[in-house]
Amino acid sequence: MDKILIVEDDVKTANLLRLYLRQAGYKAETANDGYTGLDMARRIQPDLVVLDLMLPNLDGLDICRLIRLESSVPIIILTAKSTEDDVLRGLELGADDYIAKPFSPREVVARVKTVLRRVQENTLSNNTQKELQFGDLVINLTRHEVAIEETVVHLTPKEFKLLETLAKEPGRAFSRLELVERAFGYDYEGLERTVDAHVMNLRKKIEHDHTNPNYVETVYGVGYRFMERRH
Repeated sequence: MDKILIVEDDVKTANLLRLYLRQAGYKAETANDGYTGLDMARRIQPDLVVLDLMLPNLDGLDICRLIRLESSVPIIILTAKSTEDDVLRGLELGADDYIAKPFSPREVVARVKTVLRRVQENTLSNNTQKELQFGDLVINLTRHEVAIEETVVHLTPKEFKLLETLAKEPGRAFSRLELVERAFGYDYEGLERTVDAHVMNLRKKIEHDHTNPNYVETVYGVGYRFMERRH
């Protein structure tokens, strides 16, 4: 049974989401402030975190950043801020999806199912091919793990799927829309610009110099491609 952690300061909303998620077959727990949410994320090691951005003590963006330093657990952010820049800020910190308030509990359950299914499908699809290697970059598809010079780097599920999609076809230029469809799924409702945010995060983790990338290159007017170059 997948464990879901709901970090939401509105007790009524948190309890309602917990009820709906438990009815959907998940083991759901709640936290109503930032410090408690971060502590529970570390202690219970959930399979997915539903994270409100506006929290007392420690806000959701800080929690997202701290979790990403330690784990690749999928994160869905809940936000009353619905502008594109606010959404991108959350995604740049490593969130996998977002839901703008107001929302229905059924929408949250549907998004949770979608994100978890995508993670599981990615894991299953990787079992046929075990490893991709490009110089000091090794992508282990079975363990869902990436290493640079034998040092493991932590990628979010979306970052890993994005890298996998590009690396499986080196030299091919993918449009942002293609990457949304292939890496994030046809049901992904995010903006194409969110691809740029994920690429930026990915570069920071796998490139020696993310301002002059060796692997994930920009194809101006198109999108991105994977191309190993000499360091």
